[in-house]
Amino acid sequence: MLLLIQKGTVINPADQTETVADVLVEDGIIKKIAPKQKVKADRVVDATGCYVMPGFIDMHVHLRDPGQEHKETVETGARAAAHGGFTTIVAMPNTKPAADNEDVINYVHNKARDMRLVHVLQAGAVTKGQRGEELSDIEAMVEAGIPALSEDGKTVMNAQLYREAMTLAVKYDIPMLAHCEDSNMVKGGVVNADKTMKKMGFAGISNAVEDVIVARDIMLAKDTGAALHLCHCSTKDSVRMIELAKQEGIRVTAEACPHHFTLCSDDIPGDDANYKMNPPLRTKADMEALREGLKNDIIDVIATDHAPHTPIEKGVGIKKAPFGIVGLETAAAITMTELVDKGILTIMQMAEKMSYNPARILGLDKGTVEEGKTADLVVFHPEKEYVIEPNDFKSKGRNTPFAGKKVKGMVMATIVDGRVIYERA
Repeated sequence: MLLLIQKGTVINPADQTETVADVLVEDGIIKKIAPKQKVKADRVVDATGCYVMPGFIDMHVHLRDPGQEHKETVETGARAAAHGGFTTIVAMPNTKPAADNEDVINYVHNKARDMRLVHVLQAGAVTKGQRGEELSDIEAMVEAGIPALSEDGKTVMNAQLYREAMTLAVKYDIPMLAHCEDSNMVKGGVVNADKTMKKMGFAGISNAVEDVIVARDIMLAKDTGAALHLCHCSTKDSVRMIELAKQEGIRVTAEACPHHFTLCSDDIPGDDANYKMNPPLRTKADMEALREGLKNDIIDVIATDHAPHTPIEKGVGIKKAPFGIVGLETAAAITMTELVDKGILTIMQMAEKMSYNPARILGLDKGTVEEGKTADLVVFHPEKEYVIEPNDFKSKGRNTPFAGKKVKGMVMATIVDGRVIYERA
């Protein structure tokens, strides 16, 4: 099958090129990138005024499947990903049961493969049941195809056990995706520990809850040589520590989420649990530090931490509601609106942080637009304006603080293995 994507501006972060060209895809592989190709294709996508970018890769998604399919499933999460321009997503292991063995890994991978939507990679839990007591059968999960280890949703508080897991991650050449939260310090906190939140009567989660584990995990990565990826960084001191670690040559990468680099605790309008996530929205100073970290390439990745919940669960107020918001269908537009359009990032940096860098960290041959490579692509219009409407989401989740926000940047088509799996009508 021949697919022709016409008249777009091709963004290739692998060689830092930006070129107006047609992209010809044959049987799932990019065959030719050149202007004004005259080919009789089976399907044509008009990319006039659009960027043709490597498909976005989200390193941090909660699909809730198995066990909490009322919140999300592999299928609804995959459809949400396609709607948001993502061609590959990494599912976190805090399912029920936890993804701590090859059977759960195979369940998710087989389900995704049968649907033929986006690529879904299931991360393996570090410990059995995510209880932090005994390591999972990491070798069996590696054989089942996990791209990474993670205890996301929790932190392995036993440093020696975590060190052993990092040693195995080195052995099997996979990264460790770290949720940095000292559970002993949370003490019932539900928002950031600052004056604004205290006035509202909410218990706070201090920056130190994150920072002490960031410091610990960086030291363990230095000790073991593991490739450490720090998830959903939210504090200014995390950014500082990441920069210092990189200067020392420690194998550390990091991600920031759109809500953390766009919103701060001052933006919380009241008792609205759509603003409750973990880590919480921090101060404006923290938010600005994340933006600078992204701009200066200290923070490598933009990920969503897509965490769907039902309206009933989120409708009980901040104190009682679960942590988390959805993000797959808003991330690209928020990044364009808040970072690229404001001159904080270039479009090339956006492609790096949403495609190229995640692929490199995960060891995937993806994240580029080059002849001979798999055609995982997104056609993205940078000037299209619209208002975010949760009822338009493909996800089961509607829990977002961005409802009603006017944004720029619309996914026009998502292409996986040369197949158009989503195209805006």
